Amino acid sequence: MSTAIRAKDRDAVIQSLRAGVVPRTGQHLIQVGRGREVETLVSDIDRIADGGSSFRLVIGEYGAGKTFFLNLVRAIAMERKLVVASADLNPDRRLHASGGQARSLYAELMRNLATRTKPEGGALSGVVEKFISTSKSEAKAQGSPTEQVLRNKLEQLTELVNGYDFADVIAAYCRGFEEGNEQLKSDAIRWLRGEFATRTDARAALGVRTIVDDASVYDQLKLMGRFVRLAGYSGLLVCLDELVNLYKLANAQARTSNYEQLLRMLNDSLQGTAVGLGFVLGGTPEFLLDTRRGLYSYSALQSRLSQNTFATDGLVDFSGPVVRLSSLTLEDFYVLLGKIRHVYAAGDQAKYLLPDPAIAQFMEHCANRIGDAFFRTPRTTITSFVNLLAVLEQNPDAQWQGLIGQVDIAADNGGAVELGVEEDEELASFKL
Repeated sequence: MSTAIRAKDRDAVIQSLRAGVVPRTGQHLIQVGRGREVETLVSDIDRIADGGSSFRLVIGEYGAGKTFFLNLVRAIAMERKLVVASADLNPDRRLHASGGQARSLYAELMRNLATRTKPEGGALSGVVEKFISTSKSEAKAQGSPTEQVLRNKLEQLTELVNGYDFADVIAAYCRGFEEGNEQLKSDAIRWLRGEFATRTDARAALGVRTIVDDASVYDQLKLMGRFVRLAGYSGLLVCLDELVNLYKLANAQARTSNYEQLLRMLNDSLQGTAVGLGFVLGGTPEFLLDTRRGLYSYSALQSRLSQNTFATDGLVDFSGPVVRLSSLTLEDFYVLLGKIRHVYAAGDQAKYLLPDPAIAQFMEHCANRIGDAFFRTPRTTITSFVNLLAVLEQNPDAQWQGLIGQVDIAADNGGAVELGVEEDEELASFKL
């Protein structure tokens, strides 16, 4: 723990935690626990890289660390040479729709397309150009025209929906690349991002007859999964968070249509028909378990997602499509706060603002105020801890003993606030 942490990484982590959001970089600096869950997703990533497919629902309470876990998986996938597309669902972005919401989700995924060399997103052009430069090298070695080699490589995509037009668009980008025609390249990227609203516009710009619309979003993702492998990457991982927005849809038919799309994705994954494509989806327990509005309200999904009846009394099964995030233990949470203190000091132990006993006392105080929810759904507690460090940093004369008693903290459990809970006996005797 003596390695210095770059100011950029330190600030990215601390500012995100203080705002109550998940850092996009530096997750490894504060990762604790959940080793089995991480191993499970890493095995999925390896399966995708081997030309297979995967589908995982990551289920956890509000503030339990779903988004953090998804971002960690995202970072691991990029290190394994996968291309990662990520987006949050909201009322205007969902898996199935007829008013443009599904196309809007696809456009957001493509805008956020990320690779190891471009982890912040916007990597679509780079992926296409990597494919074209590989094709140009092969064409030069064979003494063949670039477009002929390119078409031969894309031949396997034509068996999929929109495959012919996908190949035409990549060829159009190649022509723009060779001729220096920026407009043609821009139009090709617009099509690949799903930004053409009408077929007429797409035909005028690129000569293709189809566009990415609400009905073809999943088919387009399957195409993209195949294409990134042709470009030299290991596969495509799609990370979708906030699936609880599907549960919140007021219209029963709209919910059912979205659940049918999830079922299609799950079936394709289980049957291995989606090559080099994986999905990691984040949701809450009610989104999964509610038999009136959740995934369990759709019988075909309930039968596929139900928990292994033998996995009881502490036994676990990580081979199914649902990964339930286990709560952090008290020891995990103690280590987590220690790591946050370490990051805040930029890796310099001499600059620690709190001694070890202060962390245990902070945890005891939080337990007195809200019970064990403080480490089971840790978002609010972490924010308060970072606020405490900020005050100590800017007020060197302040004493942590007096400040900890002033921390006002509420449980972040889907909006529930519980104060004045009796002291947790396990924590009261907690010594590290």
